[in-house]
Amino acid sequence: MPRWLPRAVLLVLALVACFQLGSWAFHQLIGLLVNILIAFFLALAVEPAVARMAARGMRRGLATFLVFLGVFVAGAGFLALLGSMLAGQIVDMVEGFPHYLDTVIDWINRTFHTELSRLEIQDSLVHSDWLQKYVQNSASGVLDVSATVLGGLFRLLTVGLFSFYFAADGPRLRRALCSVLPPAKQSEVLRAWEIAVAKTGGYLYSRGLMALVSGVAHYVVFAVLGVPYAPALAVWVGLVSQFIPTIGTYLAGALPTLIAFTVDPWYAVYVLGFVVVYQQFENYVLQPKLTARTVDIHPAVAFGSVIAGTALLGAVGALIAIPAVATLQAFLGAYVKRYEVAGEAGDGDGGGAAGGEPTAARPRRVRLPGLR
Repeated sequence: MPRWLPRAVLLVLALVACFQLGSWAFHQLIGLLVNILIAFFLALAVEPAVARMAARGMRRGLATFLVFLGVFVAGAGFLALLGSMLAGQIVDMVEGFPHYLDTVIDWINRTFHTELSRLEIQDSLVHSDWLQKYVQNSASGVLDVSATVLGGLFRLLTVGLFSFYFAADGPRLRRALCSVLPPAKQSEVLRAWEIAVAKTGGYLYSRGLMALVSGVAHYVVFAVLGVPYAPALAVWVGLVSQFIPTIGTYLAGALPTLIAFTVDPWYAVYVLGFVVVYQQFENYVLQPKLTARTVDIHPAVAFGSVIAGTALLGAVGALIAIPAVATLQAFLGAYVKRYEVAGEAGDGDGGGAAGGEPTAARPRRVRLPGLR
């Protein structure tokens, strides 16, 4: 047996053990790493405001605290307003539900010549096996819901703390990162950092602008139909549909549809129809153009990046996919050299040039559209 064989076997076993240990540690820490990634992008989003306040002489820690305090107060005020509105509407809906049910049953009886009764329907529903199984499952899932809520609060606190530290110690973090790099690489890291701040801010600006347009459009419809709490519902639709990926559209449209039902069931149909139509307009007209302009990427690339981010990290990936891809594209565009394309130019009819000389014998360089 060669002398090197036992040493090679031990080396291979050690490498396999290190790989297994690293894989186990990565899977155990994947939640923390995702939280740090979210906190980093939140810090990039508030970086312009913090830097502007710090440039005026305010301490960076205090500036970061004031920015986060403003965001927290705005979010808490919106949730409090929405909670009070939702509680009042739920009470009204529960009190008026028998009247709505009687109206629907009367319409069904007149239209289809049936003899349905609300009391019989309620009695069959209360004594149904489906309802009893649902109540039992709901009672057994109370602890799971409580654990999920506590876990969400802990995750929110973790993201908030990390984002605060990243924003408050941004210059120190950049200096610590650049101190282990040679001078030639330091400028590239700083440039990538600036590009990330600009692209993340542009993405949030585009989302805020689309939320404003969506809120105004829905407010007009709610006001025309006489839906209660039209301003609060418009703000709800604008914010939730833009800043909660994937299911935000459904959550945004469900609440105003439900509240419009308390006024008139047909109003709920009108609101639902407008939400669906506006969502198609936003997806195919407004969002591709506005997102491509603010983050400077092609609409198809933006759509594909959202799909890829959702497949990798779920809702978090969908939220940070566009600014991440825009940052990568801008960074590569600054360092990748582009050349003119040498091609062949004809007269447009496929024939040769004047004098009988073929066009292909006189190649010249042309610049194709879309290439620099």
